[in-house]
Amino acid sequence: MKIHDPNDRPLEEWRPGVKTRMLISALNGATQLCVFEQWVAPGCGAPTHSHPVEEVLTVQAGEAEMWIDRENMIVTAGQSLIVPAHRLHGFRNRGAVTLHLHAVLASPIFEGLPKGATDVVRRWVPV
Repeated sequence: MKIHDPNDRPLEEWRPGVKTRMLISALNGATQLCVFEQWVAPGCGAPTHSHPVEEVLTVQAGEAEMWIDRENMIVTAGQSLIVPAHRLHGFRNRGAVTLHLHAVLASPIFEGLPKGATDVVRRWVPV
């Protein structure tokens, strides 16, 4: 058994205003889950995209505007949104403070397909 300390993982800047820390993935032994946190500056977020698996997004602090297909909603601290596999979704920080998100994907490798793209983005893929 191995304990994983999030402080051992570096912060990655995925896009301007969005810092991500991978907690659990195929890189550290997961076989069915990918767990990560994001800190998102006001006005920033994730553009519309999809995953081949289900995702759960939980707001730890702040307030996010999230969307699935054409339905928009406001998600606040302590609330979660379940995103079904293959559904277009995204979010942005609509508040004045840093948005802190916790995300879980039902896959040990992060795979995302930006809206309109043909190439899948993959992160935390073992070598």
